[in-house]
Amino acid sequence: MFQNFEQTSKFGKEAMDNGLKSFAAVSKNMQAIAAEATEYSKKAFENGSVAVEKMFAAKSPEKALEVQADYMKQAYEGFVAQASKLGELYAEMAKDAYKPFESLVVKAK
Repeated sequence: MFQNFEQTSKFGKEAMDNGLKSFAAVSKNMQAIAAEATEYSKKAFENGSVAVEKMFAAKSPEKALEVQADYMKQAYEGFVAQASKLGELYAEMAKDAYKPFESLVVKAK
């Protein structure tokens, strides 16, 4: 029975250590995601402000529509690129969070 208690204790300690490692990985990746989202938001706001200034400075309605169309194209392309980047960051976070538990899954089999 003593041996089982030691094994159970060791398994519990490993699980706790792995849980803490996983939490640290998630925390680190969430900080990266938040920083990336903040940077994108700042850039999108700046680009929008520049586009509005260009639209008000346009000499004709055609020029204003051209500026708006260019802005919309750039905004869409930027959004798609950002969504892809965030998807990669979330996938990386999932991999990093699972990594500490891989050894326990192998032992359980």
